[in-house]
Order: sequence, then C-alpha cells, then structure tokens
Amino acid sequence: MKFALFALSVLTLSTANSPTKVDGYKIGDIATDFSLPNVDGDMVSLGDFKDAKGFIVIFTCNTCPYSVAYEDRIIALDKKYKSRGYPVIAINPNDPAAIEGDELADMKVRAVEKGFTFPYLQDVGQQVYPQYGATKTPHVFVLQKEDEKNIVRYIGAIDDSSRSPKNVTKRFVEQSVDGLLAGKTLTITRTKAIGCSIKKL
Repeated sequence: MKFALFALSVLTLSTANSPTKVDGYKIGDIATDFSLPNVDGDMVSLGDFKDAKGFIVIFTCNTCPYSVAYEDRIIALDKKYKSRGYPVIAINPNDPAAIEGDELADMKVRAVEKGFTFPYLQDVGQQVYPQYGATKTPHVFVLQKEDEKNIVRYIGAIDDSSRSPKNVTKRFVEQSVDGLLAGKTLTITRTKAIGCSIKKL
C-alpha cells in the first residue's frame, strides 16, 4: 500500500513537471498572417508590410524579467534590420486576466517608456502563439517572405545570454537574418528559448 502511494506521488510529480507538448510551426512551414491590435490603436498584420523581405516575430511581454532584459536588444534588432527588410513584430501572448501588468494599456505605457520602434501587439484570445508553438517570453520566429508566403527559417532564442548583453557570444537572430539576406542556407535553425512561461487561465 505504501509503495503504491509512493509510486502514485512520483507519477503525479513527474506529470506535473513534465513539459506540455506544444504543436506549432517547424522550419520550412508557412506562417499564416494575423491581425492584432497594436499599442497605437491600429490593427497590424504581416500583410501590411508590402516591402518586407521577412520578419523577426518575437513573443514577449511586460512582466517577464527575461523579456525586460532583452528589450534594448530587441530595439537594436529592429533598428538594424527594419531598413534592410526584416522588421521586428513583437507580440504579447499572455492572457492579461492571468497576470497583472500585461493589459494593452500597460503595453502602451511600456512602449512609450522604452521608445519601442516596432509594433507591440496583443494576442487577443491567445489565438496566435499556439499556431507558432511559442512557449516562452521571449521566443523568436524569423520568417522569410517568398512569393508572398512567410516561411519559417529560425525558431528559438535571440542570443546565448538571457540575462546580460555583456555575456553574449552567439547572436542567433542576427546570424539568421544576415544569412538570409546573403542568400545562404542557415546552419543553425533552432535553439532553445529561455524565458518565462506564457500565462493563461
């Protein structure tokens, strides 16, 4: 009897701590477009960017320390690559009812405070992040536009230092976008996203 209870408790713990399987895009998949509210009051979709060669889609938020640590680096990515055809599109995937500080009004304040140069969208109803398979904030998907289709080319982390930019040795997103702009086949297409879990009720 004691063994049975112990085995049950171990099973319960292992189940509770095991990662939830998340379906989503794989490398080479076509990402569907979306239309989400931006902090400026407009609705934004990928189709709005007629001259884009691709996109750096980043699932991020106001409340995760990892996301906050990356904000300046996300701004730098947009400033570096927007003019070259790869703008940043930031999406907050959290359910605002599940965590305080991620309402659209809070996002507007944060965007102004930090001087975001990119759209900061709210995933209303949490419909978009499951399609992508995002599990963390931040979580990046680099898309390349081909014949008006957005092809997934890279999934994962921005770089290899989730805490401080001073410790960065590998810039995964930059390497990916630079490679795509040069017409190269990417050698690194997936890395592990480090961050907070996406909040939902």
